[in-house]
Amino acid sequence: MPGPAVISGSGLYTPPESVSNEELVASFNAWVDHFNTEHRDEITAGTLEPKTHSSAEFIEKASGIKSRYVINKAGILDPLRMVPDIAERPNDKPSVMCEIACRAAEEAMLQANISAAEIDAVIVAASNMQRAYPAMAIEVQAALGATGFAFDMNVACSSATFGIQQASDAVRSGSASRVLVVNPEICTGHLNFRDRDSHFIFGDVATAVVVESSDTADASRGWDILDSRMQTLFSNNIRNNFGFLNRADESGVGQVDKLFVQEGRKVFKEVCPAVAEQINSQIAELGIAPNDLARIWLHQANRNMNDLIARKVFGRDPSSAESPTILDEYANTSSAGSIIAFHKHSDDLDSGDLAVLCSFGAGYSIGSIVLRRR
Repeated sequence: MPGPAVISGSGLYTPPESVSNEELVASFNAWVDHFNTEHRDEITAGTLEPKTHSSAEFIEKASGIKSRYVINKAGILDPLRMVPDIAERPNDKPSVMCEIACRAAEEAMLQANISAAEIDAVIVAASNMQRAYPAMAIEVQAALGATGFAFDMNVACSSATFGIQQASDAVRSGSASRVLVVNPEICTGHLNFRDRDSHFIFGDVATAVVVESSDTADASRGWDILDSRMQTLFSNNIRNNFGFLNRADESGVGQVDKLFVQEGRKVFKEVCPAVAEQINSQIAELGIAPNDLARIWLHQANRNMNDLIARKVFGRDPSSAESPTILDEYANTSSAGSIIAFHKHSDDLDSGDLAVLCSFGAGYSIGSIVLRRR
């Protein structure tokens, strides 16, 4: 039987363009002024509520976000468009999701010191797929020159951790030797940039990890996967109704529910305790005390949520090193967020150090993985 599964490499692709809170607010407020002018009569008559301005200060206080990387900046900041401008590509060219996935995958494979030919399974795990089929994972597999099998999966913001468990299970069962888990997240494509409460939330990015057996992984590097735990609880408080059946009812086309919508306060109240309870019960069953954890890499959705969860896990205010954040620079990148934090804030840990990689989001879905530095 193969040995325990190991994360032997990670990779990150960051788009070259970034949008600051100030730039985003300027675009949003210009649209608000245009809307209020265009609908002055209805607003004056009291049949329509006026739109209100946003501010950079409001965004940072509400979320901890200061900027975000995006695939296309001009389309988002155009007050008359406010949608990324991403041209369709012909079928014989790599799709944009495949392109950014491969960039992240190349770094992960380099870190794991393997070639694409040694990958025999590819999982593309992300909150939204560019198309229904063929699977994005199969396109990535072909573009890289990997072998074996490939499939897509979507558990929203928990897609990456759920994908890592699937990869770990495949390695431990022997159905694959090395699995590439890739998370191309073009979140700006499903964000409503005309919604004051959420127009600032998301950014774009791609991450990747290589999962392989401890029998083949470099013994001096990587992370042993000690345990993984997945949980789902149905909730409508984070939802996106876009799908292939939309064309069957024309009245729904273009409606706001076909983009990201959430009840933020309810999410905060319900998700935070559930995440903390899952991590605390998981490490307790493994005989790990909270202070034995050198680090937790949490889903990067909201700074206030992460601060609360981290306090509940450690039983105190953790240091920024114990619970690092990348949210201020990257914003919420759905499933990729905790992987970015892991990728950028893990090299300083020592052999034997224990840590938790955790994501949570729509579903609700919660995934937590206990790791030990090799």
